[in-house]
Amino acid sequence: MLSTLLAFLGACTLIAASPGPSTVLIIKESLRSRRSGFLTVLGNETGVFVWGVVAAFGLSALLAASEAAYTVTRVVGAVVLVAFGVQTLRQARRTKDEGLGDTAAAPARSGFASYRGGLLLNLANPKAAVFAMSFLPQFVPHGAPHLPAMIGLAALWAVYEVGYYGLYVWCVGRLKNVLSRAGVRRRLEQVSGGVLLLLGVRLALEG
Repeated sequence: MLSTLLAFLGACTLIAASPGPSTVLIIKESLRSRRSGFLTVLGNETGVFVWGVVAAFGLSALLAASEAAYTVTRVVGAVVLVAFGVQTLRQARRTKDEGLGDTAAAPARSGFASYRGGLLLNLANPKAAVFAMSFLPQFVPHGAPHLPAMIGLAALWAVYEVGYYGLYVWCVGRLKNVLSRAGVRRRLEQVSGGVLLLLGVRLALEG
């Protein structure tokens, strides 16, 4: 049981360490404030838990089996990513046009908006649903009730990633004096927006 748990947490670490849209969004929102970054993390991990529960009930298998359902979810996800990317690039442009000095405060944003952004980005990713379906069953202990075990693993996965991504938020906060400089923040927003935009285009073009 302990070895299975350690293997599961190790796999969770590798998954979280793989760069993706969620990582980009969390770092981008952390540039606003630690509060925005952490609420984005909470939104993202709510999505992780939701997909884990969906996988536990076998619904993500239906998504994977239905080409139409998967395509619709994929297109919606691509639109969300492109929208986030364009929004970030526009913010970078505004920072430049406003001609701010050495430091620039990111525009204020409500906590709910940060949470909603993290949640929406995760739920709009059909790969997350299919991955949860293939990932979680591998760590269900032999003889354990399947449904409760998978829901418990999904909860553990989400809680673990809250701690993991919380370190990202903390690190960005520690570097706030450097990252809040207008030029540096503009470049980071340009990179973040470009990555989100490219990921959205790639998702839209996938077969």
